Amino acid sequence: MTLQPIVETMTSDSPRDVLFRFAPMIYGPTLLFALGEGAVIPLIPVIANRLGADVALAALIASALVVGTLCGNIPAGWAVARFGERLTMGVAGIVILGGLVGVVFANSLAVFAAAVFLIGFCAASFALARHSFMTTRVPLHFRARALSLLGGTFRLGMFVGPFISAALLGIFGDESASIAFFAVCQIATILLVFLGPDPERLVPAATASSVEETAATALALDEEDTGEPVTGAIPTAERAGVFRTMWRYRGVLSRLGLAAASLSAVRSARQVVLPLWGVSLGLDASTIAVVVGVSGAIDFALFYASGQVMDRFGRLWAALPAMVLMGAGFFALSVTHESGSATLWYGMFAAVLGVGNGLSSGILLTLGADLAPPEEPAAFLGSWRTLTDGGGAIAPVLVSALTAAISLPVAVAAMGLVAVAGAVGFVRWVPRYVPRAR
Repeated sequence: MTLQPIVETMTSDSPRDVLFRFAPMIYGPTLLFALGEGAVIPLIPVIANRLGADVALAALIASALVVGTLCGNIPAGWAVARFGERLTMGVAGIVILGGLVGVVFANSLAVFAAAVFLIGFCAASFALARHSFMTTRVPLHFRARALSLLGGTFRLGMFVGPFISAALLGIFGDESASIAFFAVCQIATILLVFLGPDPERLVPAATASSVEETAATALALDEEDTGEPVTGAIPTAERAGVFRTMWRYRGVLSRLGLAAASLSAVRSARQVVLPLWGVSLGLDASTIAVVVGVSGAIDFALFYASGQVMDRFGRLWAALPAMVLMGAGFFALSVTHESGSATLWYGMFAAVLGVGNGLSSGILLTLGADLAPPEEPAAFLGSWRTLTDGGGAIAPVLVSALTAAISLPVAVAAMGLVAVAGAVGFVRWVPRYVPRAR
C-alpha cells in the first residue's frame, strides 16, 4: 500500500485511534529510554564514589545528567527542525551508546562526568522530538491527554527502572548489568526508530485552526509588548533560526515561561526534599524509600487525569491546583520538623506533594505545544524546555544552599514561596497567552 492511501484513510480516523495505532512508535522510544535511564540514575553516585568522589562531588557528578539535558535542548531543537525527528532520535541513541561505554570503562572522575553529561545532552533529543511531534500532529481538543500520556510514559519508565536495576544487582552483583540493560534499551530504541513505521510521515498534521489561533495570539501579544511588526505567517525555525525564535518570543518566554520554570523547580525540589527530610528525622533508608515510593505512585496514578482536566476545563485548572497543593504541602511540612508526630506529618505531606505533582502531569508539555508556532515548533520548544529544565536544575542547588546557610525547614518553606509565585504567574499569564478554545 502506498503512503497516500494510508494518509487518506487516517484522516478519517479520530486522533485517539491514530495515536493508539501508532502507540509503539510514538510512545515506545520514550518508554525504552526512560526504563534504561531510570535503571542507571541511582547508580551514578555509587560509581562516582567508587572512583574516589566524596558525597558532595558524587552529587555534583549526578547533576551532570540534568545539566547535560539543559544544555542539549537548544541543539536538539535545531536538529529536529533541520533533520527531522526520526534521524535526530536515532543518532542521539547511537551517541548515548558511546556515553554508556564511557561510563563502563571510565578510569577517572573527569571521564565519568563527561560520559554522564553526554547521556543527558542526548536525552534532550528524545524528549524534544516527541514533544514536537505531538505539537504538530495532535488536535487541540485532544492535545493535553496525548501529552499527559507521553509524560506518564516517561514517569512509568523512571518508576520501574530502579526496580529493574535492583533486581539485576541482586542477580549479578555488578553495576555493569544495569548499564548493559540501558544499552539494550537503546539498541531496541534505535531499531524501532529506524526500522519501524515513521509516525512523522504517516500521521497527518493537525488541521485545527484553534492551534494556529493560539500561537498567533501569543505572537501578536509579543508584538504589542515589544513594538516589533509581525509580517506574514508565523515564522518557522528554518526562516528565523533558534536564537532569533527565542528573541521573537521573548515576551511569552519571560512571563509564562518563568511561571513554568517555577513549576519545574517545585517538582525537582520535591525529589530532593523528601529524602533529605526523612534523613533529618532520623528515619532508616527503607522507611524513606516507602514514603518516597508511595508519593511517586500517587503521582503516577494521576497523570492521565491531568490531561482530562486540561482538555475539558482549560490549562489553568491543572496548573493552579497543582501549584497551590505543592506550595501548601511545602509550607505545612516546614513547620512540622520539631513536632511530636513529625514522621506522621512527613508521610501525609509527601502524599499531598504526590497529588499536586500528579495533577501537573503534562502541563509543561501542553503549554509549550500551545504556544509553539504550528508550522515548525522545534526551535521554540527548545527554548521553552531550556527554561523549564533550568528551573528544575536550579531548585536542588537552592535547597542545598539554604539548608547549609540556615536550615532545611527554611529551604522547604522557600520552595513553598516559589510555588506561590508560580501560581500567581499562571493566574496572570495563562489566560493572556493561552485562552481556552475548544
